[in-house]
Amino acid sequence: MDSFFEQATGREPADLRIDNALVADVFSGEFFSSSVCVGKGRILGFSEMPAREVLDAEGRYLLPGLIDGHVHIESSMLCPARFAELVMPRGTTTIIADPHEIANVKGLEGIRYMLEASRLLPLDVRIMLPSCVPALPVEDAGAVLTAADLAGLLEEDGVGGLGEMMNVPGVLGGDADVLQKIRDARAHGKQVDGHSPGLLGKDLDVFCAAGVGTDHECTTVEELRERIRRGMYVLLREGSAARDLLHLLPGVTPENARRCLFCTDDRQAADILNRGHMDSHLRIAVAAGLDPMTAVRMATINAAECYGLKDRGGIAPGLRADLVLVDDLQNFRPLRVWSEGELIAENGVMCRTLSALDPGELRRSVCLAPLPERPFELRVPSGKARVISLKPHSLITECREMNVCVGEDGLFDIARNPGMNKVAVLERHHASGKIGLGLLDGSYGLSGGAVATTIAHDSHNIVVAGDDDADMLLAVKEIARIGGGVVLVARGKILGSLPLPVGGLMSEEPASRVAEVLSGFIRLAHEHLHVSEQADAFMSLSFLALPVIPHLKITARGLFDVDTFRFVPVEL
Repeated sequence: MDSFFEQATGREPADLRIDNALVADVFSGEFFSSSVCVGKGRILGFSEMPAREVLDAEGRYLLPGLIDGHVHIESSMLCPARFAELVMPRGTTTIIADPHEIANVKGLEGIRYMLEASRLLPLDVRIMLPSCVPALPVEDAGAVLTAADLAGLLEEDGVGGLGEMMNVPGVLGGDADVLQKIRDARAHGKQVDGHSPGLLGKDLDVFCAAGVGTDHECTTVEELRERIRRGMYVLLREGSAARDLLHLLPGVTPENARRCLFCTDDRQAADILNRGHMDSHLRIAVAAGLDPMTAVRMATINAAECYGLKDRGGIAPGLRADLVLVDDLQNFRPLRVWSEGELIAENGVMCRTLSALDPGELRRSVCLAPLPERPFELRVPSGKARVISLKPHSLITECREMNVCVGEDGLFDIARNPGMNKVAVLERHHASGKIGLGLLDGSYGLSGGAVATTIAHDSHNIVVAGDDDADMLLAVKEIARIGGGVVLVARGKILGSLPLPVGGLMSEEPASRVAEVLSGFIRLAHEHLHVSEQADAFMSLSFLALPVIPHLKITARGLFDVDTFRFVPVEL
């Protein structure tokens, strides 16, 4: 007879007994006062059996470990170990992670790094295999992954399914490789994540019928309801740039709440330090009027059920002892966090430092072609241009048709167009020399310099914006010198650079260090370079290069009209 059963019967003492806890019963929807016993990493039961360690919860609330239903670790700018050290003290014990950022840079090598690095951690990381590398066939990523490439990974330990299917036209048009990826995941009993902003009606029917089971891109209550009606799970996102939670909560009802869960998608390290992780979703939702038990279910059992994680999401005998002790149901401040019965964090501090996997060749990811003398000259002879406009705190952009001032040579003259910026994307994986050019209206607001980064979703080429060609060029050269990262330039001087050597996306430095530097950069961007407070200084820039979110984006090949799925010239 195994020792776990011996502990469950009381013939051997439990490893831990938590007394006087208000236990969140996500199965029946109530809180009840009880002890909880833990042994061999699992819940033993609620009896007051002998235990090697006893903790008095003093009437505080004991929740199941929190689950982030969709996250890109790379967007924190941290390698997996440093990310785990950041989120676990905030109560997150499981994440559903899509590594399509590093996969777009390094392909299968990048996915295997994320899998192997995650296996070293107490944070349970379920990898969703990137479905769209590149995001669209017309993009210039560092790799191309087919259904055959991914098939061999579906049975790997730690793989949870197929990551967000962004190629909606490929699904609707019956692209053979796209549909094969979905079929392969479903054949293995795995979830298939969706990405379908604005999709409704017949097209949404086809998307669901193909086998897509979730969506985290809802921005309206109508979209939420339409997806739940079709049997999908909806992930209410609250990230750094995209903050949809409050917009969607009015659509959550007692009848449909079990099909709703929380996710961050993309949240930077500084944002997690300042606002929290899944605990912040609980605070926001309850403050907005959502029933606390419903909020807890959305952060735990709903996500577990969505992704087929039958061993967690609740507090019951036999389940994983992933537990969070919080002070109350308003602040949800995590006092203690356990992962498989091990105390991982106490009062917001990790109990131990986590081992990080050496990224090896992933440190060498910037391969930029020699730059022409004037790479950012933009010709608009007619003086009429398509211009990208940011929506406040959103990933969605608008296409504006504007009159712009140009010189006698037909070149766009930034000095005669105050408030506007040039934006460029430079291919950095294969030294192809491709450079896409466009214009930003005053919604970004940058003046007196340039900002550049190798975080440019999802192909992660170099994206740079500025109101001075020389500053933009200096920023790009500095990016290449540091091997990827974030750079700020003002009037010929480098204000700061944050190296992200792992794929040009992640740092191996502690989260507090990365967050401190990034927070300083954000202040510089807003105060010194006058970037609008309605935009995330770096993430908003990064998502300008993602041509699967409406309406006008920019890639290394030029402006892309997402509505018509075709490239368009800057000049009207």
